[in-house]
Amino acid sequence: MRLFLVLLMLGAAAPAAAQPKDDTAERCAEAAARYQELYGRDHRAEGVKTVLMYKYRFCPADVTIKAGERLRYVNVDKRTSHSVWLKAAGQAESERVFHEGVIEVDTRLPAGEHEVLCGPHWETDKMVGKITVEK
Repeated sequence: MRLFLVLLMLGAAAPAAAQPKDDTAERCAEAAARYQELYGRDHRAEGVKTVLMYKYRFCPADVTIKAGERLRYVNVDKRTSHSVWLKAAGQAESERVFHEGVIEVDTRLPAGEHEVLCGPHWETDKMVGKITVEK
């Protein structure tokens, strides 16, 4: 304690807390592999924009669509349920889906950016994404 006070008086800063590693890319690569295992194909090859939900992440977190284009969220997480909620856009939270559950999103949205939340995980786990609707 005395050493800390001396360092503080000398202007030395306390050691900085380690920043958590951003492992989103690794998680999303795992999510893509799970989708491949489940469905035997790449989720990007279906002609439908697909976002995977895995380990408290949307993969990809940000997606760009045209109004009315099909957008699907698929839970490839074995451990928990997820939902899709465009709260600020006034859409109700979707039902919560478990492993292999699919949520089709109503994309008749005004042009611009719309925040997407996972109902049970947006506050505590920061499971947040964005849909950008082009004209």
